[in-house]
Amino acid sequence: MNTKEKDLQYIMHTYGRYDVALKSGKGAVAYDEDGKRYIDVSSGIGVNSLGYCDEGWVKAITAQAGTIQHISNYFYSKQASDLAEKLCNLTGLAKVCFGNSGAEANECAIKTARKYSFEKYGAERNEIITLKNSFHGRTVTTLAATGQEVFHNFFFPFTEGFKYAEPNNIDDVKNHVDEKTCAIMLEVVQGEGGVNILDREFVQSVAKICEMQDILLIIDEVQTGVGRTGKLFAHEHYGVKPDLMTVAKGLGGGLPIGVCLCGDKLKNVMSPSTHGTTFGANPVVCAGANYVLDTIADDSFLSAVEEKGAFLEKELRKLYLVKNVRRLGLMVGIEIDGDAHDMAVKCVENGLLIITAKDLLRMLPPLTITAEELSEAVSILEKTLKENTK
Repeated sequence: MNTKEKDLQYIMHTYGRYDVALKSGKGAVAYDEDGKRYIDVSSGIGVNSLGYCDEGWVKAITAQAGTIQHISNYFYSKQASDLAEKLCNLTGLAKVCFGNSGAEANECAIKTARKYSFEKYGAERNEIITLKNSFHGRTVTTLAATGQEVFHNFFFPFTEGFKYAEPNNIDDVKNHVDEKTCAIMLEVVQGEGGVNILDREFVQSVAKICEMQDILLIIDEVQTGVGRTGKLFAHEHYGVKPDLMTVAKGLGGGLPIGVCLCGDKLKNVMSPSTHGTTFGANPVVCAGANYVLDTIADDSFLSAVEEKGAFLEKELRKLYLVKNVRRLGLMVGIEIDGDAHDMAVKCVENGLLIITAKDLLRMLPPLTITAEELSEAVSILEKTLKENTK
């Protein structure tokens, strides 16, 4: 059997896969098992922040794998402590908790918020307001936190204690706040929800409500973090500072990581046995993340991300059937006149690895992608759109 046949026989069908078996890649270019070349503007859904097989990243994880590959969290790890120090110094937050995914990071943030409120105000102050069209993960609790009804099925009972407010509607947020509210959780750009960019005034107003009422502000930077939007973290565009922030995807550069960061007033909330994970803070993963952070946390690198994003948006807006472009940095949603999923499938057939979000085409290219590669991606998209004009 070939790869596809084995997949269909032995792997649970939890993904609607494109008909491609990838074998290798370098930078923004990937090759399938037949040697066909693709420009990848999906980067593993924003994970391969430095592209495929960046030489420095490969060297960092290879050296660590040859030194010690895993240790229990009962022992100290230099790679983990170095990464924690960098994250805290770069964000102004106080402490971190390591996990393996964005969902795990969000679980940690939810637990931390509820424990803080439990200890200060009592067990009844446990509700968290999230936004409609949000996406916070696929565990039972993070599905409950996700403000999309389509996800609230099959897996009953879901975790209680979540309310959903309208994005960019501060009055609706205020209407949901009461004596039971312990936190407000949001993505400043709703990636899976359709690349919806929140208004600056709205986010600042939410932050003010949280500050005045000792409600914790949780910002989910799983997809927006680590340079994706042209800032190291997307909340920097908004002039706010979260009490809790979650990071994953691009931080690992291709290996699984999730991080929950907290501010000073929360730094002692979680104590031994209140949270944990076997693989969190894995030395090899942290070695890769240290290299990623050292590379991206650079003003010139981040400026280049914004320049590439502006160039990409300009070129996309010229295309026939493109109605609008939603963009912050290299986080891009493309509204087209047509079915986005069908168009994505046809783009892949033409050599462009692209994904969707709701009814949009979505691009999350490697932050290291070149202008020439972006131009090639736009050309393939333009060709595909023209071929499929009704």
